[in-house]
Amino acid sequence: MEGTGTLPDKSRTTGVEPTPGVHAIARHRKGPQFGEKLIHLALFLCGVLSIFTTLGIVFILIFETVGFFRKISPMDFFFDTQWTPLFAEKHFGIWPLVCGTFLTSIIAMLVAMPIGIFSAVYLSEYSPDRVRRVLKPALEVLAGIPTVVYGYFALLFITPLLQKLIPPMSGFNALSPGIVMGVMILPIVSSLSEDAMYAVPQSLREGAYALGARKLHVSFLVVVPAALSGITAAFLLGVSRAIGETMIVAIAAGQQPRFTLNPLVPIETMTAYIVQVSLGDTPHGTLEYNTIFVVGMMLFVSTFALNIISHWLRRRYREAYA
Repeated sequence: MEGTGTLPDKSRTTGVEPTPGVHAIARHRKGPQFGEKLIHLALFLCGVLSIFTTLGIVFILIFETVGFFRKISPMDFFFDTQWTPLFAEKHFGIWPLVCGTFLTSIIAMLVAMPIGIFSAVYLSEYSPDRVRRVLKPALEVLAGIPTVVYGYFALLFITPLLQKLIPPMSGFNALSPGIVMGVMILPIVSSLSEDAMYAVPQSLREGAYALGARKLHVSFLVVVPAALSGITAAFLLGVSRAIGETMIVAIAAGQQPRFTLNPLVPIETMTAYIVQVSLGDTPHGTLEYNTIFVVGMMLFVSTFALNIISHWLRRRYREAYA
């Protein structure tokens, strides 16, 4: 061995197996790498499918909306205050449907916003962990109740109850479905707001306590402002959910488009009108049929604008903690 200039083979003298080389490790990893590439491809295709689905929806809405405005002047659509496309005397002013939609949505947020924030403050700042683990899933169960159930609950329980307190209230109105919609979107506002508050660093709370602040002051003057971006996003997401709600307003609000902000009379929302015309009585390709898509475009623009505002506010007021 001395004259050869080579090192002895330790595996032969000690009986220890040689360490696998780089090529052996690469051959061993070929299986997982192929699986990872397959998963990446599947995720990419899912993303592309969602994008093309959205583009397809937007294309259909734009195409049918252009067809509608070829027959009806935009001046009549945006400046008329009557909506009677199914009557003999036709009017195509969109504002009665817009008023009904935003009236019920505002009532819903007046119900969901304070209750949601207060419940989020309790879950984040006051409740023990054991109570929080029980109450939060129980609150989120409300989101799983079918909206048809909410609609009949508003029509058969909330409306008669409110009529005892407000006798002039009509059997179909905006107040009752608005209140029930507020209960329906309560989990969205509460859960997302609680998550935003729970993410506020404990050091901010401890600093406020060190300055002599009480728990109530810390909760509403430190934690809530620090979580403002998440609370605002929860609020706007709840508004978008309320605007797009269909069955509650279709059952309990009535189908009488009115240019009014009176919550005690029957109204009609954009989603309720789409349900009314989509029942199958309207011939395909007619002007009345095209109104479905132009109302759908208004609904899409409204929710899309709210989502953009929510995203901007979240980035504008987002707090970054080290």
